[in-house]
Amino acid sequence: MLALIWVSFFWGTTWLASKEGVKHMPALQLAAIRQFFGAAVYIFYFLYKKTDWPKGKQWKTIVILSFLNFVLSNGLSTWGVKYISSGLGAIIGAMFPLWIVVINLFRGERLSKWSIIGMLISFGGVCLIFYDYLSDFLKPDFRFGILLSVTATLTWAFGSLYTKKKAASFNPYFSLGLQMLLSSFLLFAYTGATGTSVPLTEIPAASWWSIAYLVVFGSVFTFIAFIYALQHLPAEISSVYAYINPIVAVILGSFIFDEPLTVMIAIGGTVTLFGLYLVNRTMRKK
Repeated sequence: MLALIWVSFFWGTTWLASKEGVKHMPALQLAAIRQFFGAAVYIFYFLYKKTDWPKGKQWKTIVILSFLNFVLSNGLSTWGVKYISSGLGAIIGAMFPLWIVVINLFRGERLSKWSIIGMLISFGGVCLIFYDYLSDFLKPDFRFGILLSVTATLTWAFGSLYTKKKAASFNPYFSLGLQMLLSSFLLFAYTGATGTSVPLTEIPAASWWSIAYLVVFGSVFTFIAFIYALQHLPAEISSVYAYINPIVAVILGSFIFDEPLTVMIAIGGTVTLFGLYLVNRTMRKK
């Protein structure tokens, strides 16, 4: 339970750390640096412990998950909060279960009554949230940030389904470190090839502090707590973090960055999370 409380709070705060970091440097470069240092912690530890390396087809799974979960999902969501509020990014990030339902629908699976009701409720909640952002849709940067954030949730949904289908049979922490390392190389290669990176000496202290926070609390301690909670708690309890993270991000964002926290956003966020709860509940039963 302490691990779950840790995850529920600190993963909510990482949206704010990302928001602060991308104010002063390219978002994908920040994601690359964060993942590189996070990977180093995991890999050095397991090298010290002389843990067996992945074999054969396990590498294929690691490469695919690295691309889906860290290059695309984490990279694009980090990029997205450069243009939208951290709270809004967190709410969009929590909506990935809706994509899982849609993907399964295209695969020919029948939707239960509660899945449909949950999706409709979540859609209504999103409409309420965006009521206060209607004028912002006239801004190209805001629309781009929304597109990046929504795409990030879609790739996370594909990653989640692929993990369920092709989960590697070796240490999940070591796998996580390898996924981060591979994704950091891909992101470094992309930012270098496109000329969107800045010299390390030009990155201000504020961004380095954000990266340090994201590595320690986002990539290391909280991921360890997350996997520990998954291993020791029932699924219906361990998934509670997904509903608390956006609340933490919205409330702290309003205090730290003066992000909007209106009655409509509060009601819309609550309605959206309730709809997601119904969808998740149906998926767990199934």
